[in-house]
Amino acid sequence: MVRIFLVVGLAAALVLGLTAFYLSVQRENIKAAISDSNQQTATVQRDDRLVVVWTSGDPEVALDMVLMYTYNAKKQGWWKDVTLVVWGPSQRLVVENEEIKAYIKKIKAAGITVEACKACADELKVTDGLTACSVDVKYMGTPLTRYIKNAHVVTF
Repeated sequence: MVRIFLVVGLAAALVLGLTAFYLSVQRENIKAAISDSNQQTATVQRDDRLVVVWTSGDPEVALDMVLMYTYNAKKQGWWKDVTLVVWGPSQRLVVENEEIKAYIKKIKAAGITVEACKACADELKVTDGLTACSVDVKYMGTPLTRYIKNAHVVTF
């Protein structure tokens, strides 16, 4: 009789031990799956960020490529987050060309962030004009470096 209780007790202990082991393995698998899911989410977020660095002073390039693509990238949902960085000669176009100024307003209304390099704007004496167009004028060295590390960056 004691042997029966001993065998039953050992069997029960074995079942409990195996159950605990199984649950432990399942918990680790769930943690790994959540971690993978979080990494994929972070990748998707990075993959959905586009930064267009626009330096060309050519109005045709601006209207027929840079601004058109940037606007449609957001409007068509090709990219979730779109930023346009106006740098150098393109800054003068924003301030002096009425058609481009109107396009910048349209781009901002679509939810696109528009920034400009303050050092270049100051040198070209267009800082006030860019600010009047609601362009965020700031020093861009650090932000551009961050964009390069964390987003897709194209230049024109």
